[in-house]
Amino acid sequence: MASLLDPQARGKVILVGAGPGDPGLLTLRAVEALKAADVVVHDGLIDMRVLDYAPADAQRISVAKQRSRHTLPQDAINALIVAHVKAGSIVVRLKGGDPFVFGRGGEEVEAVRAAGLPVEVVPGVSAALGCAAEAMLPLTHRDWSSAVSFVAGQCKGLSEQDWSGLAGVGRTLVIYMGVASGNCIADKLMKDGLAPDLPVAVLERGTLPGSRALRTVLADLGGLIEREKIISPAIIVVGEVVLLSDAENRFAAFAAQAEALA
Repeated sequence: MASLLDPQARGKVILVGAGPGDPGLLTLRAVEALKAADVVVHDGLIDMRVLDYAPADAQRISVAKQRSRHTLPQDAINALIVAHVKAGSIVVRLKGGDPFVFGRGGEEVEAVRAAGLPVEVVPGVSAALGCAAEAMLPLTHRDWSSAVSFVAGQCKGLSEQDWSGLAGVGRTLVIYMGVASGNCIADKLMKDGLAPDLPVAVLERGTLPGSRALRTVLADLGGLIEREKIISPAIIVVGEVVLLSDAENRFAAFAAQAEALA
């Protein structure tokens, strides 16, 4: 069977993880797939420099998400991909981070398979990994955290989600898509028993120009987001490992925050 990355093999779908932003974090296989593309269907968070790896004559189609909705519903995106493949094109579905980590990659794979078409997935560096590495924030550490969990933080259905046991001493919680829900997230976690002074980091535009790593305590999460005018893309990290990202000043800074909240 021909590889999906073979330019001679027509009518294929390749879901490609574009990583957290910096084109330098693309995998070699991702670049190879882009070079073979006839059509690139991409999300809005993709750094436009990534698209330069596709042939100049490749069709580029944005399905950017705006204000918590896609310009095209997911079913329409699936139909678009399938239609181009049936026309004989190599379609690269380019997604921020990793296709299978809050990227709806699983839904798109199901749609392509249901149409009887071949599909391959090229993993990418997930936003949590790329942003944390840039901030020198280890998500696990032998002395601080032996577990890490990933959750989506949209307001819809947030109160019904069960996050018990995902954060606290010895555990790290990474929250995607939570900037608009900062106050709700903090309230939810404190209601579940987490200490108000638990360290929290917000990593904005990780690996991209203008990136920021901002640190506070759980009770101040919503306040930090508002004061600093943080916008997506950004991830939230909750746990003691946050202290390791600013070792020199960590105790003084968090003592001051805790005192202010007392």
